[in-house]
Amino acid sequence: MTLTTNQLTPWIALSLVDGLGSVTYCQLLLRFQTPEAVLAAPYTALREIVNKEVADGIQKAMDDPHIGLTLDWLTQTDNHLITLGDSYYPQRLLETDQPPPVLYAKGNLQMLKRPGMAIVGSRHATPQGEATAENFAESLCRAGFVVVSGLALGIDGAAHRGALKADGATIAVVGTGLDIVYPARHKALAHQIVQYGLILSEYPLGTPSLTHNFPRRNRIISGLSEGCLVVEANIDSGSLITARLATEQGREVFAIPGSIHSPVAKGCHALIKQGAKLVESTEDIVSELRHVRLPNPAVSISPNGPLPDWTNLPAEASPVLACMGFDPLFAEQIAARSGLTPEQVSTMLTLLELEGVVSHLANGQFQRLA
Repeated sequence: MTLTTNQLTPWIALSLVDGLGSVTYCQLLLRFQTPEAVLAAPYTALREIVNKEVADGIQKAMDDPHIGLTLDWLTQTDNHLITLGDSYYPQRLLETDQPPPVLYAKGNLQMLKRPGMAIVGSRHATPQGEATAENFAESLCRAGFVVVSGLALGIDGAAHRGALKADGATIAVVGTGLDIVYPARHKALAHQIVQYGLILSEYPLGTPSLTHNFPRRNRIISGLSEGCLVVEANIDSGSLITARLATEQGREVFAIPGSIHSPVAKGCHALIKQGAKLVESTEDIVSELRHVRLPNPAVSISPNGPLPDWTNLPAEASPVLACMGFDPLFAEQIAARSGLTPEQVSTMLTLLELEGVVSHLANGQFQRLA
């Protein structure tokens, strides 16, 4: 059911009240049945549920000038407001214990009709981690999932890019108002997502990038999804919050293992110890979620992507690659392991980097990519 402007206005007014969170908003709806009734409720009745500041805000809510700005925003192409009573409100999210009463949306609402798969991880991901997230996202999209993530740097951005390489089925859940793109360097990515997928926020227009908003939006990322895949994560990563919320919501949690020496693998290893499913391929996820009805038959695609063509690399590359393993190493360590001179190693690493076989990390180390 699509609500008219007059029907949407009370929902918007309540969403703009300072201090009125989603849980209390829902409590008010349970007590008074409709947003209109909440706005018309006697002050004494409101005070039975909310504090003085919020009650005062509710009684003045219809005078907020941001209501008109939001209604103007809704007249623009691809801009939407989804309420708890809307047919587009995701059933999976409705079943969680803190469903947002309203969702500001920009893009294709059909994304909300397909089963979701959350892909999250470190903002400071390795090149290998970003490549893995991108390839898993592309493969999962081709299998019929919508990739859900948070538009952050690192793994989130890679997941969205991977989905866009498939059919564009991706949802970005953000911690700001939809008139703000954060981080700013993802502005072009956000525009691509709007063109093919969907961006969602529970926060009103104009809401800046406040630190405490981002952990809260994680419950929406997991709530929209059938499962949550963690690609890379430090032990204190915010993506572990998403994984914990997914577990509490009854979702499956998947984690990709990494090197025991890598800080961004420790979070994934901790999840696996706690019962998360160890994942090596997309098929591991699809088979675990075989009860989920997907719109397209699962497609078997290697999540590691095509291997680089090493046939034309110089012979000296072989001992360099053979001694590297998959842990990051400094050039001096590679020289010591391979028996080559530092000059030979430096030359070979440069060639291997140009071939896309090795990545030069920000800390000066090198990592084999395939």
